[in-house]
Amino acid sequence: MSMMLEGVKDRPFIPTEYVVRLARTPWERAGYHALRREVFCTEQHVFSEDDQDAIDAVAIPIIAACCIAGMPDRIVGAVRIHEAKPGVWRGSRLAVHADHRKLGRIGAELIRMAVSTAHGLGATRFLAQVQEQNVLFFRRLHWKGLGVITLHGLPHHDMQADLARYPAHGQDQIWLLRPQPRPRQVA
Repeated sequence: MSMMLEGVKDRPFIPTEYVVRLARTPWERAGYHALRREVFCTEQHVFSEDDQDAIDAVAIPIIAACCIAGMPDRIVGAVRIHEAKPGVWRGSRLAVHADHRKLGRIGAELIRMAVSTAHGLGATRFLAQVQEQNVLFFRRLHWKGLGVITLHGLPHHDMQADLARYPAHGQDQIWLLRPQPRPRQVA
């Protein structure tokens, strides 16, 4: 049996599906905040100990959870949305666990859920302040740049989603994401 495992590197568990939805339960909210701390405090050092702020009191948290045997098991993606002023919604704190960033469309699906949910709640504009390294990703998702700013000492871009590309839906939506394995390229 050990001969079959020779040469196999340690790698993270790769789930066959993820669920994307508004955080509903205490464990989902705890995982949502823990992931944000891991990404923005530990990994990126944008904040020192915690990234929570006053917006969290009014924001709607959205999560992506990997599933085991069809049941959500661990929060691996997070974003929040809030209405900044009537009709103008904002998304912020988009985070995907490092082990899950290249396994499909988790970030894109979190953005789609965020914008479509806000659209369903009456958004006429949806904005975000996007880190410099993620601008091209957002442009591919039909966002346009509105200008460059410095936020938390880092370059960001004010960006706006094209709401016509994000159909409005209710808060009860649940999306199942099944990552497709990428074919390995042999040199």
